[in-house]
Amino acid sequence: MTGWSHLTLRADRRNLGEVFGFLRQVLGEAGIRERLLLDLELAVEEAVVNVMTHAYPGGEGDLVLGVMPGPDHVTIELRDRGVPFNPLLVPEPDISAPLGEREVGGLGIHLIRTLMDEVSYEFRDGENILTFRKRRD
Repeated sequence: MTGWSHLTLRADRRNLGEVFGFLRQVLGEAGIRERLLLDLELAVEEAVVNVMTHAYPGGEGDLVLGVMPGPDHVTIELRDRGVPFNPLLVPEPDISAPLGEREVGGLGIHLIRTLMDEVSYEFRDGENILTFRKRRD
């Protein structure tokens, strides 16, 4: 399987099951191994929940999840038309500090950066576009 598959849905936490079902279907059909699938699911969950929680304060909006399983990499793209926000500008959290002394937030993008091989962000034509890639095993 090559090329992009897309899912468009309301940025609402009640739709998380649909996100995971879509991801498992596309990546399963592409023969992605379970370990890689779990890493991708975790990264997608962190990114999607951030959009669902923060992108549309006081309103509703959509998000688009794109998945492209290529021969060497899997590429994930998340788009929304919410508040412009570059998660890559969030400072790395101090994970060595005791829990009570840590700043709130930032662990999700840290996790995405740790799990994925490449992570990029751009704001173009009114859209936040977060893209990440992971090598296939």
